[in-house]
Amino acid sequence: MKGGGLPAAALTDETFGQKPSMKVTREPVALPRATQLLNHGPVTIITSAHNGRSNVMAASWAMPLDFNPPKVVVVVDSRTLTRQLIEASGVFGLQLPSRKFAAQTLAVGTNAGLAIDKFSAFELETFAAEKIEVPMLAGCITWMECKVIPDDSQRHDLIIGEVVAAYADSRVYSNNRWHFGDDPDLRTCHYVAGGTFFATGEAFDVSPAANALSASPASR
Repeated sequence: MKGGGLPAAALTDETFGQKPSMKVTREPVALPRATQLLNHGPVTIITSAHNGRSNVMAASWAMPLDFNPPKVVVVVDSRTLTRQLIEASGVFGLQLPSRKFAAQTLAVGTNAGLAIDKFSAFELETFAAEKIEVPMLAGCITWMECKVIPDDSQRHDLIIGEVVAAYADSRVYSNNRWHFGDDPDLRTCHYVAGGTFFATGEAFDVSPAANALSASPASR
């Protein structure tokens, strides 16, 4: 389903054997740099809440839109509970799960919030957001709090949000840089289909060409 989560795959009774640790240092990310968290195209998890009801879903279609103020775009099917809650509240949480959280990511992406309480069913730990009334997932590694910007593009199931707060697990992101290190469980994920993910690979640098001229973004 477009923007409605992830294609279904089998989950076993042992899928949720470990809960995420709450012992994580969450460091603020400067808002003009917040969209950098999404530049490499990982799968995301959206949290939403309104009037005592909350929901969580995975979303592969999410991307940066602008730097300052930082804006993001997510695709959320109009038939989902997540869409209903976001439209009612005007806010949502956008977070990046790690490989360690892949089973939970698949679960919240393949089950409908109208049928079950996914936070309870999949034993998801949460913490309070800083600037919006939405639960944030403790098991993720970056978090963005977003306020909806009304726009006609919503007729295409797009939601545009301004990032009003952002923070990251200091083990993988600090000083405006990703640094995944040697722990494969802390890498972000990219979803394909049928329960198949790719983990983010190794970083490498490319030096500018010797004859390259400095240019402003507008002149490129």
